[in-house]
Amino acid sequence: MEASNFIGSIILNFQKGGFFMYPIAITFAVAIAMVFERMMRLYVQYNVDGTSFMFEVQKHVLANDLDGAIRVCNGASRTALARVIKAGLQRASRDETQIQNAIDAASLEVIPKLERRLNYLALIANIATLLGLLGTVVGLIHSFAALEAADAAQRQAILAKGISEAMNCTAFGLLVAITTMVMHSILAAKATSLLEEIDEFGVKLLDLLSARKYRHSSEKPV
Repeated sequence: MEASNFIGSIILNFQKGGFFMYPIAITFAVAIAMVFERMMRLYVQYNVDGTSFMFEVQKHVLANDLDGAIRVCNGASRTALARVIKAGLQRASRDETQIQNAIDAASLEVIPKLERRLNYLALIANIATLLGLLGTVVGLIHSFAALEAADAAQRQAILAKGISEAMNCTAFGLLVAITTMVMHSILAAKATSLLEEIDEFGVKLLDLLSARKYRHSSEKPV
């Protein structure tokens, strides 16, 4: 009952907000679509348990089974970390500079995919706030304009209606902006976490491959 009353109150206030409630609602729908798409990418498609994944790769590398390490990467081929690690493994027989270049190139390829459209969420939050303020200003202008032609008995009702419209518009715009900014912060933090994992495990892979080369070269008969 309380939930239905709350939803009914939101619908009623939305209808009282005037024309600018609809552009704000459109911005909110776009933000929700972007948030859902980014969550699917960052938390499902591109995400992997970096520690466990790197442990499996390390086991194969230490056993001199690079093909096995690459198969581990192929098993998680859609994740950002696996793409970068695989690029380094495919250059394992080269020198450190070429391995590092391969890791850097793969990182530059996946970084834009992790950060894609996040900046639009911040933009949408700003647009929603400004649309709410614009709706407030327009609502007040209409109210004061209507007061000039209204009877004294009607002025209080007209002014109350105009202020209600203006305040509802502001409130809805701020609600959309706050929600969008919170989701932007959460998604940006996740993208940063994935990028830090790529940097960390990329360096560890380079060190691991360098140690492997040194060990094999020292085992060669003199």
